[in-house]
Amino acid sequence: MMKTLPADLAGIVNALCIDVATPRALSIFILIKYGEWDELSNLRVHPEHYDDAHSLWCDTTVTELLRKCEDLPTSFSKREAAEETFLLAEKQCFSSNLRLERLLYPGDFTHSASDLVTRSVFERARVIVSDTLGPFPASELDGRFGPGATFGDKGGRSTIPDKMSSRPTLTPSSWTSLSSWKSTAWARACAVDGRLLETVRGNRFTTVPKDCTKDRGIAVEPSINVFYQLAIGKLIRSRLHRLGIRLTEGQDIHKRLACEASTEGHLATLDLSNASDTICRNLVEFLLPPSWFSVMDDLRSHFTLFKGHNILLEKFSSMGNGFTFELETLIFQSLVTACCELTVDNPFVSSFGDDLILPTSCSKDVIAFLKVAGFTINPRKSFVSGRFRESCGGDFFDGDPVRGHYLKGYPSEPSDFIALANGFKRSSGIFPERFRTVYRAWRKCLDCIPVEIRSCRGPEILGDLVIHDVEQRWSYRQRNSIRYFKVWRPSRFRKVPWRHFSSDVTLASALYGLGSGDSFSLRFRTPWRSCGVSPRDSVLGYKVGWVSYS
Repeated sequence: MMKTLPADLAGIVNALCIDVATPRALSIFILIKYGEWDELSNLRVHPEHYDDAHSLWCDTTVTELLRKCEDLPTSFSKREAAEETFLLAEKQCFSSNLRLERLLYPGDFTHSASDLVTRSVFERARVIVSDTLGPFPASELDGRFGPGATFGDKGGRSTIPDKMSSRPTLTPSSWTSLSSWKSTAWARACAVDGRLLETVRGNRFTTVPKDCTKDRGIAVEPSINVFYQLAIGKLIRSRLHRLGIRLTEGQDIHKRLACEASTEGHLATLDLSNASDTICRNLVEFLLPPSWFSVMDDLRSHFTLFKGHNILLEKFSSMGNGFTFELETLIFQSLVTACCELTVDNPFVSSFGDDLILPTSCSKDVIAFLKVAGFTINPRKSFVSGRFRESCGGDFFDGDPVRGHYLKGYPSEPSDFIALANGFKRSSGIFPERFRTVYRAWRKCLDCIPVEIRSCRGPEILGDLVIHDVEQRWSYRQRNSIRYFKVWRPSRFRKVPWRHFSSDVTLASALYGLGSGDSFSLRFRTPWRSCGVSPRDSVLGYKVGWVSYS
């Protein structure tokens, strides 16, 4: 039996396709009608085929709305696709390690003139990395907890007190970090409870949802490893400021640069495929100062538990490692800058993970050089000419934003339909003709929301607590200069009571900064010990409330 979209969503999408009224919209309408989900998920919009921003935005809006929806009933084996990607990345890293060993390390190899030039770029990149990082500050290595799961802490049991209540895990090489770990409140809580350390060979491969065609492969790290990996990531992040790379603001900066580049054409935007999984060991060892490499190599996982077998990794670190994002930003910033310096004095280069922005005049050389370094350019998301640029979720055609709204899953709750309606509104931006195009779909989203909740309307700055609308329709009360907006907000949270944790774990949690903030007693105005800690995705219910905004 052919699977169909939920009736509410089908009505919204059909209205959108009819009002967009382009050949692409007709194609999507037909594919949905006949349940051709695989073909729908493989549709792409090619900006170079368009002459104006409005036409590109229309086709992007109808094409991208469902393309990444995890609930779309495609026939793809999502986990198998992620597993295949993992193995292909390891194969690519193996080849890169062999190639770079010949190129970067002295020996009996004969080097051509082009090899010598390439090696000089790598050497210049190593100088940039060294100048950026400086000496390794061992005294600053204060471990940190992250929000995600670890090798021994799965699912919803991954809060900080959960991690301090389970048996700590670590790899054999990370024993060097134990001298500092033994002085932590975490270690003291383990000692009181008699919990011994568990040594594991490496991390564990798993997958998380990505889109309707494949899952995303990640590696779940041992708890002590990731505790110090996050500390390393924080150190690298602070050092990146020396290069002018502010990761906390990086996405907004890249969006602004992509907008300017789409008009002026002076900058290219590049994106890499599986970037973090294709950073090979030899590249990191060559670029990093020995003191930094030694610590990071000890703290990374050398093996991945994959389908019951421990695989020796050719990559240096994967998604899930606490310093991977900062490390890849540093590596790409240094490699691209060193390559651009061959032809441009003081080139402007900006990296945010594998989102790269660089002078258009250098793009050809950079693409060739990154291939030698072991990386693969994603041609669908890389732009070196024309009037379109894309970076960090910002898509621009000749200065106008043209990004559509992506639906991650089927909407079912009022909060889902509010988010979808706001997605149409945000995508329309300041252009009245765009909002006229999506108006019926926007109205159908509102029709799926109960009347009382539908009256929660306010400014975009309040996010999806309200339906974004013109000021005349905002629902608020005003006292003095403060407006109190009617909102649909989370009201019930899943909490793990503190009584389930030992007193030593409770004390250690407080020392790590818990005990105040949204997840604890200040929210509920109740004694701290009688409350609990909220895990990720802990919202259980919503209600109408009021939020102040000046």
